[in-house]
Amino acid sequence: MTDDMMNLRTLVEKTPDADLLREMIGFAAQRLMELEVEGQTGAAYGEKNPERLAQRNGYRDWISETRAGTVELRIPKLRKGSYFPGFLEPRRMAEKALTAVVQEAYVQGVSPRSVDDLVQAMGMTGISRSQVSRLCAEIDDKVKAFLARPIEGNWPLWIDATYVKVRQQGRIVSIAVIVAVGVNSDGRREVLGMDVGPSEAETFWTAFLRKLARRSLRGVKLVVSDAHEGIKANVAEVLNATWQRCRVHFIRNALAHAGKSGRRVVSAFIATAFAQDDAGAARSQWRKVADLLRPKLPKLAGFLDEAETDVLAYMTFPPQHRTKLHSTNPIERLNGEIKRRTEVVGIFPNEDATVRLIGAILLEQNDEWAVQRARYMTLETIAPLSDDPTVSLPAIAS
Repeated sequence: MTDDMMNLRTLVEKTPDADLLREMIGFAAQRLMELEVEGQTGAAYGEKNPERLAQRNGYRDWISETRAGTVELRIPKLRKGSYFPGFLEPRRMAEKALTAVVQEAYVQGVSPRSVDDLVQAMGMTGISRSQVSRLCAEIDDKVKAFLARPIEGNWPLWIDATYVKVRQQGRIVSIAVIVAVGVNSDGRREVLGMDVGPSEAETFWTAFLRKLARRSLRGVKLVVSDAHEGIKANVAEVLNATWQRCRVHFIRNALAHAGKSGRRVVSAFIATAFAQDDAGAARSQWRKVADLLRPKLPKLAGFLDEAETDVLAYMTFPPQHRTKLHSTNPIERLNGEIKRRTEVVGIFPNEDATVRLIGAILLEQNDEWAVQRARYMTLETIAPLSDDPTVSLPAIAS
């Protein structure tokens, strides 16, 4: 099947009729995908077969850039497992970045034994410094352009940090990787930014948020994060937004004050505040719970007093979005993917290699979100989160 696509691409180079060839490429690619999925599921489209291996689950739109121009495709989806046609993108950006990181480590002589194992597993031989330099430069240009692009729209924003290991001056150190994800005025998720630094110190958060502001990030109403040092003040000062302390992380911190035997009861008490219909009722119930716990657990009650405003900030937003706004869960899966891919490397040879691989992963994820048919938030219900008067449009089902 890959040979068929290569022949089509060769044909494209030899003919001026690009429109016809785009149609030919689209038709051939669609047919190849249907044949591949038939083989993977054990049945043709719509066929009732008791020996079917998997069920189909519609399509996702995909834009493929060819020598004849842009071709719009519909990639079949499966209910269990996944399918992506190998002929579309044989070397995805993140895989190129991983290759570049491994090659760079190899050239620099970092952990030769472990790097050699990775090189063999990825089928790379005859690595030269010039090859590494060219591949790294190609990826770096794309990642830098993506992370520096102007930001348009009005956003709720999720920010989280994770840590990776990097070699610095002969030592192995942990560095923080901050990622920001937002929902634009069209109701779609985007990766807005990423940066690396020695720790989550207040100065690091300040510089990161100011960098987003310089790229024209405006209209942020809510920023959701864990209780990272220095972030609360910077959210208000730099973005003029409300800070939402991640509810999930808060509960974990609160239960540390409850004692092992009382955690279940305390968790149930706090949940009654989250179950209220509006912000006023939630705050009233929160104080009742704090007062109830105060005689036996004064430290926990004080902890609740201090956190009330930040943990319940999301209650002033539309009920339809509260499940997405009360915690960093919308960004946790992305962080999990970053962890999974970076663990392949283990120890990065330098910070540039870290930005290269993680930036490529984020670029790919952003592209996937852009072509998903369903919006993350509907236009009508996102309108209260925006300063843009043009956002008040009819809701589109998500």
